[in-house]
Amino acid sequence: MIIGIPKEIKNNENRVGMTPSGVAELVHHGHKVYVQQTAGVNSGFPDEDYIAAGAQILPTIEAVYAIAEMIIKVKEPIAPEYKLIRKGQLLFTYFHFASDETLTKAMIQSSAVCLAYETVEKPDRSLPLLIPMSEVAGRMSIQEGARFLEKPQGGKGKLLGGVPGVRPAKVLILGGGVVGSNAALMAAGMGADVTITDINLPRLRYLSEVMPKNVKTLYSSAMNVRKELADVDLVVGSILKPGDKAPHVITHEMLKLMEKGTVLVDVAIDQGGCFETSHPTTHSEPTYVVDDIVHYAVANIPGAVPFTSTSALTNATLPYALALADKGWEKACKDDAALALGLNVVEGKVVYKAIADVFDLPYTPLN
Repeated sequence: MIIGIPKEIKNNENRVGMTPSGVAELVHHGHKVYVQQTAGVNSGFPDEDYIAAGAQILPTIEAVYAIAEMIIKVKEPIAPEYKLIRKGQLLFTYFHFASDETLTKAMIQSSAVCLAYETVEKPDRSLPLLIPMSEVAGRMSIQEGARFLEKPQGGKGKLLGGVPGVRPAKVLILGGGVVGSNAALMAAGMGADVTITDINLPRLRYLSEVMPKNVKTLYSSAMNVRKELADVDLVVGSILKPGDKAPHVITHEMLKLMEKGTVLVDVAIDQGGCFETSHPTTHSEPTYVVDDIVHYAVANIPGAVPFTSTSALTNATLPYALALADKGWEKACKDDAALALGLNVVEGKVVYKAIADVFDLPYTPLN
């Protein structure tokens, strides 16, 4: 198969779809890999490393899309890429369709095969291609939240872990999944007073057993969340419904319950956000203020640490990329039910029900 790895063009997206070591594996399996010039430089992978791995370098994004049967990237295509996508071309990347109607309709129009990392789902309900970036985003959410709690950044001027004789900051984490548990570990390690919420009682029991002593668990009801907001300093939103829009756990009206300078970090922004007042931001302009509350809603948080993120992502995606390249997407998805769940839009048809429901589009069952 002919595989293309373009350079990401989303604002401050420094990751690349695959490391040179991943490319070497694809080449070893007999596939041709074309990488756009400088695609990996911002992740710490120069063109020379890809050439040494057996790839060929192409000068433009147009050339990569024109030659490739399968495109491997990190983020969803944005408007300048829509016209480059061909009928029947396989795109293997994060899409997050449920939060972007324009993208969804553009991919339907393209008649491409869109296989989304975020909806590949194993029988145990785990999301193997979302986990590595969720781990990065969860840890980064605390790193960024701590920064924006600083007074010059508009926060309360609190040190997350406090110091002897001064109380630590209070952190509320909404959702006890991969993002939430990694955020809790990072916040706890920095010495914060952490509360993590979820509606899954077995998950809360597990977290209460494995988390450090400065992490408490709380059942996520509207009343419980409202009570926590009165003296919270940092809130991390990490609610996920695979392939669907995130629910608004904190409404606009609830902002008045919080003190001025409280920081909200919405890790669910790729899926529409779990704060009603959230809208996507970028690494160049990461925050905005609503009713004296600082909102951080960067849609590609792991892009700030591209070496770590690209390496972690390739570790997860490579086995699936090899299966797709070796067998073709139809046989690979027939052989692997988890991979088949990654199919969202196939040759003009929406085959993932949650996306069809969000935008009231016709749904075509995969079979």
